[in-house]
Amino acid sequence: MKSLIFGFAIGLLPLAVLGETEFELQPTPQVEWKAVYGRIEARDRVPARARIGGTLVELSVTEGDLVEAGQPLARIVDEKLSFQLSAIDAQIQSLGSQLDNAKTELKRGEDLLQRGATTVQRLDALRTQVAVLTGQIDAIRANRQVVKQQATEGTVLAPTTGRVLDVPVTQGAVLMPGESIATIGGGGFFLRLAIPERHATTLSVGSEISIGDVAGKASGTLARIYPQIENGRVVADVEVEGLPDTFVDARVLVRIPVGSRQVLKVPQKALITRSGLDFVAIKEGEDVVLRTVVPGEIQGDMIEILTGLTAGDLVVSDYMGGDHE
Repeated sequence: MKSLIFGFAIGLLPLAVLGETEFELQPTPQVEWKAVYGRIEARDRVPARARIGGTLVELSVTEGDLVEAGQPLARIVDEKLSFQLSAIDAQIQSLGSQLDNAKTELKRGEDLLQRGATTVQRLDALRTQVAVLTGQIDAIRANRQVVKQQATEGTVLAPTTGRVLDVPVTQGAVLMPGESIATIGGGGFFLRLAIPERHATTLSVGSEISIGDVAGKASGTLARIYPQIENGRVVADVEVEGLPDTFVDARVLVRIPVGSRQVLKVPQKALITRSGLDFVAIKEGEDVVLRTVVPGEIQGDMIEILTGLTAGDLVVSDYMGGDHE
């Protein structure tokens, strides 16, 4: 009991200083942080679409798979295309026979013209017939290439490198041209924030953002602030190096700077705790007194002082060794 009374009395009386280190207390700017949740999102969400209609006979990916650009994801078969190819082949064969006959007639006409047994007009008509048949065969062959290309487009390819986010179809489904087979998230991942609009004027591109728990396990950079306010919130994107993409749309705790204020900080070793009270040694003239303070947040080796000190006070940081009891 005597020791408690003695310790309390020390905080009231001027005392001698042993090996003190003193400095003048000055206010320093302190960044104000606000905790919000951000979502991990892909920079690009590109759908892999069916280019032809038909039946989905193969589906080689599912949600969560990593794919490369150009990788086959699925195959669609339209049986009508094979029938069209068969019909076109038959037309080409028929026109080929007609062309062979027309070339034979043209050769015969040329021989007859040399003997004077036919006219030049008849020979020109035979040449025109050969040219028309040749053109028809070329046009049908080009049409065959179009149908063949359509059959090739039944293979659905990944439009970009990334992770498969959604596969809304199943094998055996009948699809129309333009339907989505899978959604690919690529182009990197970032954090998307929705911040209350009252903090819009305090945000600036390039600001450092604390990510993780309250102490901040990682940091990122505010890369973009969208001008349109939605539901009373400002949308912003944060670039984070090495952001995991295992779970897209996962929520992550983020602390953003929303302002600053002037605070008084002293080294933690300058804070003396005795009898349940906190003191800081202050030099007044030639003497040192212990002034009762209310400490705040610890920031590294420094601690904020909420009340008890004023700017310009001479703080003795090593008073009595700065012991804590």
